[in-house]
This record gives sequence, structure tokens and C-alpha cells, in this order.
Amino acid sequence: MRLFRLPRIRLLAISAAAIAVGSGVYAYAAANTVPATSAGAGSAAISGYTVSNVAYGLNATTPTNLDQVTFTIAPTTASSVKAQLAAAGTWYTCSNTAGAVTCNTTSPQATVAAATQLTVVATQ
Repeated sequence: MRLFRLPRIRLLAISAAAIAVGSGVYAYAAANTVPATSAGAGSAAISGYTVSNVAYGLNATTPTNLDQVTFTIAPTTASSVKAQLAAAGTWYTCSNTAGAVTCNTTSPQATVAAATQLTVVATQ
């Protein structure tokens, strides 16, 4: 049995042609442009807030309804404050003016009977 052998010149020519075709395809491939960006990691201590002087505002007509919750928060720099009056209950958005926080609890209407705990979440 005799194996078919390509002459060396023909083998080199076929190899060169394959390299040329491969290079041509690579040259026409799509290119991406990626701008320079930054990435990093860091850490800092997370400290809590102190809530004091809590007061509940009853509805004038239906005193079993709570219309608002007010309290003082320190440090006073909290930019986002939310309050919850029952576990798994509604989160109410609050306003903070120099540490004096007011949370309107009318939408949905909070009630005295359903208010079982006060949870406050605040961020700077």
C-alpha cells in the first residue's frame, strides 16, 4: 500500500494560502471600542441613627386612625427616611428637616390597633 504524498512545494503553497485566507478574515472581523473606565473597592464603617421623641398623631375625626408619626433623628443628615408600623406592613416615606422627621401614615391609612412596632430605616 502506497500513501499519497504531496510535494513539499505544493504543501507550502497550500499552507501559505490557508494563512492568507485566515488573516484576511481576521482583518474584516468587527472591532469594539471600549472607553477607559474606573473600578475599585473600599470600605468604611456603617454607623446607625438614634431615634428619639417618638409621637403618634391621631386623626381628629377617627382617633383610632394614625395620621402621622414624628420623631427626632440623629445625626440629622439622613436624606432618606422610611418608617413601618407593623412587621411586614407598609413602608411610609418620611421628610427630615434638620433632624425633625415627619411620616404621613394616611396612604394607606394606619390604625392604632395595627401598629405593633416602629421600624425606622435611614440613609445619608
